[in-house]
Amino acid sequence: MERRVRSSGDGFVIVADGTMRWGRFGAAGLLLRHLDPNGDVWYFLARRAAVTHQGGTWAIPGGALDEGEEAIEGALREFREEIGDLIRAHRVITVHRDDHGGWVYWTIVAEVDERFDVPAQLSWETAEARWVRAEEVRALELFGAFRDSLIHLGV
Repeated sequence: MERRVRSSGDGFVIVADGTMRWGRFGAAGLLLRHLDPNGDVWYFLARRAAVTHQGGTWAIPGGALDEGEEAIEGALREFREEIGDLIRAHRVITVHRDDHGGWVYWTIVAEVDERFDVPAQLSWETAEARWVRAEEVRALELFGAFRDSLIHLGV
């Protein structure tokens, strides 16, 4: 069986309201959640590197979807690229679709059983990453679109 090579989604597009978005075919990100034995909820967040759009802010690992790529597949790929291949098992809880006039950002909320250690080496896009208690998320300097989506994500 021949495997089709997908076209990269890297690149900016102009959406219906005239603003630019990253991802020729839309974009997706992965918000990992962990419930510890004490009942505390933790989220895995990444601080964007200074050289990125809104650098220094906290968000989720994510990025452009490739041509024909499903949102969950793309969100997992982006997580591996930016953080590493650390997710052994997960359960998708919510898929949030944020449509910006034909351009969509998908946020996949998935639960993991364990909080894995953050690797020492991260991609150039990520300044740092860590697990954050749910009640501390809103106190961080958040990427604007991520902050705006929290109400839809149950955070």
